[in-house]
Amino acid sequence: MSRLHLHLLSDSTGETLEVVATACLAQFDEVDVLRHFWPMVRSEGHLDRVLDDIERRPGLVLYTLVNSNIRRDLERKCRRRGIHAVSALDPVVDALSAVLGQEAKARPGRQHALDAAYFARVDAIQYTIAHDDGIGSDHWEEADIVLAGVSRTSKTPTSIYLANRGYKVANIPLVPESPPPPILYNLKHPLVVGLTTGPDRLIQVRRNRLLSLNQVPETDYVDAEAVKAELAFARRMFADNGWPVIDVTRRSIEETAFAIVKLCNERMDAASGG
Repeated sequence: MSRLHLHLLSDSTGETLEVVATACLAQFDEVDVLRHFWPMVRSEGHLDRVLDDIERRPGLVLYTLVNSNIRRDLERKCRRRGIHAVSALDPVVDALSAVLGQEAKARPGRQHALDAAYFARVDAIQYTIAHDDGIGSDHWEEADIVLAGVSRTSKTPTSIYLANRGYKVANIPLVPESPPPPILYNLKHPLVVGLTTGPDRLIQVRRNRLLSLNQVPETDYVDAEAVKAELAFARRMFADNGWPVIDVTRRSIEETAFAIVKLCNERMDAASGG
């Protein structure tokens, strides 16, 4: 297995670099990556201290720096020390500049400005956490999206992913022995989406969950007939209420979220007559 020291150097929080690095590293197998974060690097003195540490653990430097002096200093000193450094956003920023016909704003942390969209996203995350697993039914009408499905159909991680995109999401477990409150069937504002999966996959996921909790791995929770009955109960509910259904069996969280966002957009277009 290859080992890589990946140094993420930014004049802001470094969140953008982490996302870029994660997306790129997903293309490679059997790499032991040791990530080193260097946020808020905004002076030459700070940069020198960081480079001294990087030189002791050489690898790849991935950076986002908008200050031209700090950038030049980094690039020059990395070349002199034989350290490979790559600007993560330059190709995209250059392309946008050419297409839009304007210069980029050289302002550290500009993408994290505390604007209305930022606060809306924070509000969405807080709402989603407070309405996980069937909690807070009195406020489900305030949601943008309500996810319904049997246990272990990725409701919570999908909800959190959507919340980070600015959607308020409530999620509801469907249990045949304990039907959801009647308010679920009368929601007007939220888009209610049913999540389902294949029985074999669901049993595997549930069994792994039980093992991780050191619980008995053979119960009704993973009984084949019981699981099929649960899924059938959920499918009937989705069909009776006309809710769109997404099968998450072979979908990643991101793919499921993308499909839900697409449904939201289609609903908005239909409502506006577009």
